[in-house]
Parts: sequence; C-alpha cells; structure tokens
Amino acid sequence: VSIGLLLFWPLLLIISLVVLLTAGRPVLFVQKRAGLGKKPFAIYKFRTMYIGADKDQKKFLQLNEAPSPMFKIYDDPRFIGIGRFLSRTGLDELPQIANILKGEMSLVGPRPLPVREAKKLGQNWENRFAVKPGIFSEWSVYTNRHHSKREWLKLEKKTLEKGSWGYDLEIIVKTLFKLVFD
Repeated sequence: VSIGLLLFWPLLLIISLVVLLTAGRPVLFVQKRAGLGKKPFAIYKFRTMYIGADKDQKKFLQLNEAPSPMFKIYDDPRFIGIGRFLSRTGLDELPQIANILKGEMSLVGPRPLPVREAKKLGQNWENRFAVKPGIFSEWSVYTNRHHSKREWLKLEKKTLEKGSWGYDLEIIVKTLFKLVFD
C-alpha cells in the first residue's frame, strides 16, 4: 500500500489541484463510516459534490436508484464539475489509501457504509462487519449493483467467503478493468 501511495502521489496531487481550482475547499470529503465491528471511522474521498450535498439527500430521495438504505443517483444533480468523472472512474476513492495505512480499511472487503445507513441493515448483514471494509469488492465490479438488495447481500457474502490473495488480486484487476473499459 505504501508503494501504491508512492505510485499515485502525482495523480493525487493533480486531482487535488483540479478540485481546488474548480470547486474550492475542502478538497476532501470526510464522512463517518461503519468499519470493522461497526466501529465508526472517518473515510476520505475527493470531494465530488457541492458542500452540504449530504444534508440535501432528502430533497432527492425520489431519484434514488439503489435499494434502501443505500442512496445512489447515477447522474446526481449534486455533483460539482469534475465530480461526476471522479465518481464514475473511482478516482474519488484514492484518498482511502490513507484509511488503509491507518489500519481502518483493506484493499478488498465490503464497501463501508455511512453509519446511519449501516444501522438500518438487518441481522443477516452482520457478517460484513466481521472484516475491515475495502475499496474493492464483488459489489464494486457488478454492473447492476444498485438494483437489488438481495443481489447486494449475495455479492457481499461472495466477497467474504472467497477471500484469499489470489481472489483479492482478481477483484482488483476486474474493478480496474471495468473502470477503464466501461
């Protein structure tokens, strides 16, 4: 992961400057997410939406394309200029390298949910909190990931059951391939 930070620092710097110059401060979006054992931690992402967009979520509930408690609008009206591109390419997730270095996340695992969304999940979702959340997962590769809560749960369980170095590498490569060629 430290090697990844060294490799990506020029890209991190460029994205930071573009966000700063086009949308102002803050460059990073910081949000409490549920991690291992449901312990909250601050996740870092490049800011892709206007300041206060998370508080405006209720205004856009009718546009939600994901099963509750998830909230996702593919063409979200809250995006700032470069935000749509960063979100669709996954480049907004690069600052999570810091979360990995701090021991709060791993490369592969269930995507960490905002604390309030994680609290709305039922008992059959508890296994997702038995491991560190990750940047990459079966869910992140799946094209229709926002369409079915049942499919979401199935993908999460698959990620948890198959965990190994070879599998992790496969998920990372699949995700990167999807981001580049989709």
